[in-house]
Amino acid sequence: MADYIATTSLGKIRGFEEDGMIKYLGIPYAEAPVGPLRLKRAVPKTPWEGIFDAKEYGNAPIQYNQGMVMGDEDCLTLNILTPPGADHLPVFLWIYGGGYNTGYSSDEMYRGEAFVKDGVIFASFNYRTNLMGFYDFTTYPGCEEMDSNCGLSDQILALNWIHDNIEAFGGDPDRITIGGESAGGASVVNMLACPGVKGTFSQAIIESGLPNCMMTHETARENIDLFLEGMHWTEKDLPKLLKEDPRLLLIGHEYVTAKHQYKNPGMFLPGPVQDDLMPVRPLDAIRNGSAEGVRVIIGTNKHEGTMFVHPENTGFPNNWTMITEMLEKNGHGDALPQIINYYHPQTSTVEGDPFIRFSTDYAFEMPSIKVAEYQKKHTPDVWMYRFDLVTKNCKDSGWLASHAIELPSVFAVRNHPFAGFVYDGEPDEVFEEMVRQTHGDWISFIKTGEPNPDWPRFEGANSPIRIYDRETRTEQLDRTALMEAWGDLDFYEK
Repeated sequence: MADYIATTSLGKIRGFEEDGMIKYLGIPYAEAPVGPLRLKRAVPKTPWEGIFDAKEYGNAPIQYNQGMVMGDEDCLTLNILTPPGADHLPVFLWIYGGGYNTGYSSDEMYRGEAFVKDGVIFASFNYRTNLMGFYDFTTYPGCEEMDSNCGLSDQILALNWIHDNIEAFGGDPDRITIGGESAGGASVVNMLACPGVKGTFSQAIIESGLPNCMMTHETARENIDLFLEGMHWTEKDLPKLLKEDPRLLLIGHEYVTAKHQYKNPGMFLPGPVQDDLMPVRPLDAIRNGSAEGVRVIIGTNKHEGTMFVHPENTGFPNNWTMITEMLEKNGHGDALPQIINYYHPQTSTVEGDPFIRFSTDYAFEMPSIKVAEYQKKHTPDVWMYRFDLVTKNCKDSGWLASHAIELPSVFAVRNHPFAGFVYDGEPDEVFEEMVRQTHGDWISFIKTGEPNPDWPRFEGANSPIRIYDRETRTEQLDRTALMEAWGDLDFYEK
């Protein structure tokens, strides 16, 4: 029996062979963020004696996910999967999504076996979510010893550790592509902007990111005041954060989730804040060249907003009154006519429900185009896509080409509940063709730096875009009117 031992900066790590690949699972990259380290930034793990047996995935971070409380505070681990005999292979490092509130690297959707079978080293890691990772209590009395951006610090430490140690697993530190979807895609945008990870990767894939999901210390208080309300606490109770069972604190977090749109329409759930780890807002940093030379694929799904816009407990504005309040609260009341003109059914040329289209554009498509435009100033190697496939189930449910539905084909995972929701009722050939197109382009990009010879580079608001659909193609999309409708409007940035 082979002894798969990698020698790293923390010590020796033993992997194991399974399904034709070598797996190193649950490697602790930071000290457990418990006790005195709760609500503190990630602290590098102390090296160990002997050999660490990396034989199973680590704990998920604490979260309320699909109707159940799960996870543990001791969750900061990473995973590396390699083909046998790996030697200076390209690396794909995945950052999971979940609105900065849910997600974990051991989800069967994200295990990455298909990438390994195609000759790529796959890496992933856990970072703290929701209250433990992305609530900023630092401006409240009695909370001065707590840190901001704990979850962001986890991501920064993990990226640096993988870059510095991947050669021990047969990876090439100069050929690391980072990727993510939703909050994971937003995290990739953040990594393009964070000084603390500069040079740790050369390529990035951003799927349905939310580039503007960024708070200041002041705007973060809007959501935390809701948390206090949900916990029936006052500011004087906040020191309890260091002692209470964090699972009980999810009561306040779920209250924020339910109420935040009605207090501040268009505001995102708690995410990273602008501080020393992220001194410049990501869009501004990228515009200024923070990721110069990094090759980028970025894209969105055609109907992102169907996951979020609901008659009750909506995740984004679901009526004109909320949109009006959103604009007026941010000093953009004079822009209301141009927004109404672009989205209202009586005047708009935009297809579909106006509020779903509004949320799709506001949170995802419009800022993603800005990322592509800004990055193109500093490297020609930018490509943009849109995922348009509407399966039978997605049509019947009203989801259409919604948020996250590209994930089963990107990861080539059919045996997963979410993949079942997307593809059940479709011929196997539909799934297989979407895998060939999306996963195939990702593999080509990771290995060669180019996704597909039939996919030209991004040119601007009027540009050739890769359209993933039953007949995948490249199509010239003119989104000039979209970008003019939004202009330089900013929201909840002050």
